[in-house]
Amino acid sequence: MADSMPGSRPVLPTLLGDACNPYRARPSTFLAAFLLQTAGLVAVVWSIAYFSPKGGMHPLSNVISGFAPVSFLPTSDEPSGGGGGGDRSKTAASKGALPRMTLQDQLTPPQAVLNRPEPKLPEIPTIMAITDTRLPQLGQWGNPLANVVAPPSNGSGERGGLGSDCCGGVGATHGRGFGDSDGPVYRPGVAGVTLPRAIYDPDPEYSEEARHSRYQGSVVLFLIVDAQGQPRDLRLQRSLGMGLDEKAMAAVSKWRFQPATLHGLPVATTQINVEVTFRLF
Repeated sequence: MADSMPGSRPVLPTLLGDACNPYRARPSTFLAAFLLQTAGLVAVVWSIAYFSPKGGMHPLSNVISGFAPVSFLPTSDEPSGGGGGGDRSKTAASKGALPRMTLQDQLTPPQAVLNRPEPKLPEIPTIMAITDTRLPQLGQWGNPLANVVAPPSNGSGERGGLGSDCCGGVGATHGRGFGDSDGPVYRPGVAGVTLPRAIYDPDPEYSEEARHSRYQGSVVLFLIVDAQGQPRDLRLQRSLGMGLDEKAMAAVSKWRFQPATLHGLPVATTQINVEVTFRLF
């Protein structure tokens, strides 16, 4: 009866009890196990406190020698020529109009001969170039610098586009732009390359034939402005006739530009088109 009264059983029967189950309690064994586990826990806490770095975690730059921020420079500011492409045709690229010029990424290169007449997701062809001049959109796409009018052909190059060499542009060199210039030239307006600006642009002279006929209009020329601000590689892109094409090229060859810059240094640029207007007052 006394064992059933409250308070008659010890609080820790394993340690303080005597015979509360069929087996005899051994307080010494329980106490040894308790002390051993406590000592192990203390050792773990002490080791963490002792081996932890003083003053908090070290910065990553102190742990990894030579650590520095990583940056990826855009590849679009690398120099290139004009443009080129084709589909490995046996004939040269045919003469025609340029597609829309843009500095955005090209999704569809131009083609005079469509290899996929009915694409599932049609996109407007473009080339990576820039111009302030509204170019004529005449007939099929082609290379306006082609010498003769030939049957439709994409040219002997590859990987899309029109011309020779490679890569979705129009011309005889490598790239997605336009033109036959090969050398260290940059695309203006891309990856920090500024636009060249005309600072000396005298008006062209009128040809006697055009003046007599009171003929007016505009000639569009393609050119490159070099690092000294001088025009080079002038090509006729839109003809006016009656001797005005030659007068326009003679005048523009004397123009001077403030050259484009990249990181503050002057560079040669490509994809420049200028419009020379002939008007009788």
